[in-house]
Amino acid sequence: MNDLNSEELIIRVDQSAPARLRLDWLGRSNSRNPVLVLAPFFKQVLAEASAQRSAVEMHFEAIDHFNSSTIVALIHIIKAAKDAKVALRLHYDAALKWQRLVFDPLKRAVASFAQGEGPQVEFLAAQPRAA
Repeated sequence: MNDLNSEELIIRVDQSAPARLRLDWLGRSNSRNPVLVLAPFFKQVLAEASAQRSAVEMHFEAIDHFNSSTIVALIHIIKAAKDAKVALRLHYDAALKWQRLVFDPLKRAVASFAQGEGPQVEFLAAQPRAA
């Protein structure tokens, strides 16, 4: 599976670990309609993860920025993963205020519609580094 390169956004794909498909989000996602690029990419990611019975780990710790349209696209990706019965782990940097302000409410919103049977959606905050 190939990396995604779209405008300023890069999603690096790492399939080296068994039972895990790692996606590192880098750069910036400023597209007005990122779902046009993300939906086909994640359709392929989820199909591959489902076939391999792998979890998908998305790492946002190194991304510089993403806009509100990208948050909407993430919600669609989370729903698609639930429908495909693929477990998701979203890693973010809790030391970055903008990431806390995005992922904490997203975590609460997803908890409200992601309950019940099926694969788990986890939000994993990297803890602030000691000085």
